[in-house]
Amino acid sequence: MSVLLRIFLLAAAAALLIGAIFVISRGAMSASENSSAGTTQSHANPDDDHGGEGGHDEEEGHIEMTAAERSAQGIISMKLKPQRISGEIVVPGEVTANRYRTAQVAPRISAQIVARSLVRGQDVEEGEPVVTLSSVEMAEAQGMLVIKDKEWRRVRNLGRDVVSEKRYLEAEVARQQAFAKLLSYGMAETEIAELLKTGDASKATGRFILFAPQAGTVVRDDFTIGEFVDPGRLLVEISDESTVWVEARLSSEQAARVEIDVLARVKSDAGHWEEGRVVQLQHALDETTRTLMARIEIDNADDDFHAGQFVNALIATGGGDEALALPESAVVLMDGSPTVFKIDGDEIEPVAVETIAAIGGWIRIASGVVEGDEIVTENTFLLKSLIQKSKMGEGHGH
Repeated sequence: MSVLLRIFLLAAAAALLIGAIFVISRGAMSASENSSAGTTQSHANPDDDHGGEGGHDEEEGHIEMTAAERSAQGIISMKLKPQRISGEIVVPGEVTANRYRTAQVAPRISAQIVARSLVRGQDVEEGEPVVTLSSVEMAEAQGMLVIKDKEWRRVRNLGRDVVSEKRYLEAEVARQQAFAKLLSYGMAETEIAELLKTGDASKATGRFILFAPQAGTVVRDDFTIGEFVDPGRLLVEISDESTVWVEARLSSEQAARVEIDVLARVKSDAGHWEEGRVVQLQHALDETTRTLMARIEIDNADDDFHAGQFVNALIATGGGDEALALPESAVVLMDGSPTVFKIDGDEIEPVAVETIAAIGGWIRIASGVVEGDEIVTENTFLLKSLIQKSKMGEGHGH
């Protein structure tokens, strides 16, 4: 064998040996990397078994939100209950004070206004001072009571054994009549008691105070200090604005389709719908507009409605069957399913529901929630957005 052939064979053998070593080395490195990646993967997803960061239950999509936080976010809810809905009509209306929760303050005798104790727009509690008056008639009546009270005390101290029965009764009745006269003039019992406690006729100045007959807000105070007013002159009007009326105008044909106690909705200037009910139906046509009035009572806890506002009212027409129903704004689509948000304490939970039909702005609910559940009716898309972000790991949703 020649020298060149031997050199060629030795070079080929060396190349084969080097290639084998390279292959073995690459295999070992690959195995090591796979082992390391597996170890890293086993520690890289600790949230797989815990459902999200910070202990928030993102897998179930709950939101923790207190009642105060819900109010700040404009989230409104209602208790789910059977509703009788078969249609809805849209009619114009005007907001008025609830006259059954409104009181007027007026003098019963001629008097001069001495001082005011409140101003329009101010909240007042029952029994608070409203206005101070002064009257000549009141001064005479106060002085007479002081005299009659002293006489009655003297006769009573002498006793029935000393004075005649007639004189005893006359003194007692005279004192009672003087007391009643002050009450009829508008003086409060507490003020009368204070006057009698002093027993001083010089205190009979004719001053007296008119007090608030109920709690509420001062919606009218048309008077001036120093003004002389006649009996019956309206000085102050106080209204409890936690509920208000909407007087809707209906044609005769519309009125025939509306019943007492049917549902109604009114949209506020703030943009949300407030649920209410028809509480009265007028039976006589308005001579000018040739319409009938339907009175709707709505909740006004948020102070969105004020007397004099013109609004549109949506009134359900009667004749339908009762069924669990929610406003259309309460139902959203999540993962392709109709969903509502149920409130349980400070927790808001999305619940998939089965719906039947949407009628007159309401959706009938077949299953998923039950009567008495508290369901969000306004700002549901905010909650939907928060829950979707929660599921994507972008935050807690609150």
